[in-house]
Amino acid sequence: MVASAFTSSAVTGVAKVARVASGCAVVLPLARIATVVIGGVVAVEAVPMVLGVMGFPATGITSSSIAAKMMSAAAIANGGGVAPGSLVATLQSLGATGLSGLTRFILGSTGSAIAAGIARFY
Repeated sequence: MVASAFTSSAVTGVAKVARVASGCAVVLPLARIATVVIGGVVAVEAVPMVLGVMGFPATGITSSSIAAKMMSAAAIANGGGVAPGSLVATLQSLGATGLSGLTRFILGSTGSAIAAGIARFY
């Protein structure tokens, strides 16, 4: 008798949890999911393109570009050389070596979060 009462209350408890869990299910429209995924992909793929356009390609800084002007200003400010770890040095390094896996993950996550925030309004 005790075992059947325990089993009955356990089944009732499981049924309540299942009912609550099914009531909390969030169904996202396919368009919103696609927006979030596209936001992540665009964020990851846009950075190398922007670096190239600015003048930080894999081959080195392009002459007469924004990168060349930035490098010139940084060299003048530092007495003739670009300081290691400066913005110009970091962008040049990213342009030459590409993005690391962790950087891609962070950019993708940030792009997805921004796209999700924008998608909430549509």
